[in-house]
Amino acid sequence: MNAPTGAPDAAAPAIVALLDHVDQGVLLCDDAGTVLYRNAAAAAQLPAAHLGASMPAGLAARRVELGAGQVAWYLERANDHAAFLATTARRLGGMLNADRVCRATVELAVSSFAGSALLVLPTRRGRARCWHAAGSAPVRRDQVTLAALPAAVRDTLDGNPVAQPFLWPGGTPFLGGAPNPAAWVVPIQAAGGPAAALIVAGLTDVDLDVLQDFAQRVGTALEAAQLYALQSRVAETLQQSLLPEPPPPVGGLSWGTAYRPARSTMHIGGDFYGAHPIDDGAMFFLGDVSGKGVDAAVLTGQVRHSLRALRRVEDDPQRLLHVLNDMLLEGLESTGEGRFATMVLGTAQPRPSGGLRLTLTGGGHLPPLVLRADGTVEAVELRGMLVGVTDDPVFGRQTLHLAAGETCLLFTDGVTEARGGHRGDEMYGLRRLTTALSGCSAMPAPALAERVEQVTMDWLGGREHDDIAVFAVRAEPVRTAPRHLHSVHHTTRAAVSS
Repeated sequence: MNAPTGAPDAAAPAIVALLDHVDQGVLLCDDAGTVLYRNAAAAAQLPAAHLGASMPAGLAARRVELGAGQVAWYLERANDHAAFLATTARRLGGMLNADRVCRATVELAVSSFAGSALLVLPTRRGRARCWHAAGSAPVRRDQVTLAALPAAVRDTLDGNPVAQPFLWPGGTPFLGGAPNPAAWVVPIQAAGGPAAALIVAGLTDVDLDVLQDFAQRVGTALEAAQLYALQSRVAETLQQSLLPEPPPPVGGLSWGTAYRPARSTMHIGGDFYGAHPIDDGAMFFLGDVSGKGVDAAVLTGQVRHSLRALRRVEDDPQRLLHVLNDMLLEGLESTGEGRFATMVLGTAQPRPSGGLRLTLTGGGHLPPLVLRADGTVEAVELRGMLVGVTDDPVFGRQTLHLAAGETCLLFTDGVTEARGGHRGDEMYGLRRLTTALSGCSAMPAPALAERVEQVTMDWLGGREHDDIAVFAVRAEPVRTAPRHLHSVHHTTRAAVSS
């Protein structure tokens, strides 16, 4: 046992004398958590809690107010099996980051029953990550080759399920640098086999059962963190594959897009847009699927990929929407779930003399707006039924012309139904959107889409919202090849006479 640390001036001598005769570890701290004194039992149990240090976080201790700004913390004994495991569960419970689990494991070991600790987590190609600490030193993270580890540690990582004592030949800085330290290596198991190895040295009054139960709980926390990381990577990959793609460049027109999913934790939602080149221009679309969250995102991806494939065999927007409707109905028959979408699907055909010819088909979606060159905003009369509800739908069709500098704007109900204002429950509405767009006809398509998104978010004022998608198609002036003047070389009089 370590000797008492001695009492600083801030600790009353009577209190110090009392604590010196208590065999339970006690820390005397001020209100800020600074250690003023520790008795011998606390010094042995918490070597890192020296005078002037902050009380270690996550301790299992009972608080007793002493008055005069001083607090006594009665530490749970390290050899109290149930209390220590409860402390471990509280500390590691809910951690979903493997690095934090490993750091907390080493901190718990050093602060509770070991003079030094090392956690080895194997990676690929014969290497491993390791976390280690000794005494009051902070936890450090390093890398090590598996070949440099003692045979007992390698055996544990290879699948030996039994804790065993061993000597580290020549010593190691991972365990404080002592020559040939005597240590224990404890396997940390996961569902798929050994996940890591815990090496501890300088053990206090702790038995093997405590070590093994501690390792079991660490293994559970580490497995949960690794599983969460794997699921996050899978979700990230799937979300990236479903993100809207930037529209391709097409001569005679320009695109503008804005997209903001309802949930900040997801990159995608139920709104979608896209464009694909066709022989005489481009096909474009914007829509919204039923549902929220992951289910809506999956259906969004299916609709987008279906349109990518179907436009190769059908370039008429109205007929293409009928084919898509049949596909969604087939999905309903196979899954038994009602899925539908609203959509505007169209083609843009640049005219040789300038401007665009737009052919639009509506499937139950909000009508587009057209920004004319004189600053006026017109709503396109485009009606139609929902896509994927009935086997004999009626989809509206409209043809319109955009002069150079004019824009057709498509948007989802996340814009017009955004709730905000003074009371926070008033919808933004089509009238406010039309007012915000008036006078914006000179804006490039990307800037116009960004403006619609910005005025919507300003109206929301930070409140929750539905998915928001904006898609702009702008007719660009016809670019003609520059004309060059060529000098005419005149024959000289001398050349003529000769």
